[in-house]
Amino acid sequence: MLARSTRIKICGITRYEDATAAAAAGADAIGFVFYRNSPRFVDPDRAKAIAVAIPPFVSTVGLFVDADAADVEASLRTFRVDYLQFHGDENREYCSQFGVPFLKAVRMRPGLDLLHYSADFSAARALLLDAFVDGVPGGTGQRFDWNLIPRNLPVPIVLSGGLSPDNITEAVRKVRPWAVDVSSGVEAAKGIKDGDKIKQFIRGVRNADV
Repeated sequence: MLARSTRIKICGITRYEDATAAAAAGADAIGFVFYRNSPRFVDPDRAKAIAVAIPPFVSTVGLFVDADAADVEASLRTFRVDYLQFHGDENREYCSQFGVPFLKAVRMRPGLDLLHYSADFSAARALLLDAFVDGVPGGTGQRFDWNLIPRNLPVPIVLSGGLSPDNITEAVRKVRPWAVDVSSGVEAAKGIKDGDKIKQFIRGVRNADV
């Protein structure tokens, strides 16, 4: 059986140079936060300008949290990302209406039936598993208990939540996700990425894939 490389998304990009650094280090996807309450927020015009730095075959992802559908549609008219990522209480009908492949974030906590959740969001390209922090939709830098993840989920997993260069090799080896997603774990400050941390993070993923 051939080995599979774990895909890597660097999220919360706010600067052209950070997008360049992520792509050069080997990231498979770049994430833009279109949620205004986030310290990593960028508007679609700014994201489109940053995306000029992204070479071919690196995907763009736009993150929303309980946004009005009209706002998502307006954003897509300005900058049509490759994937949408929903981090709120959006239902499957909402997520499916835009004609763009989507990921649905799940904030993990004891008692959550992830098998039921994955069945409800069977149209999602993947479930992004993040830590639950009350009142915060994501980007908390907190890790959740990876033992909460069932082994027989019918959709791909994107592992997120508290990942960093220090724990990413362990995380990939234990969970074997389709992809990993990091934001705060490779930052110098909120919204400002650290190029060396990005390189170390991606190296950690590749070490786990060996």
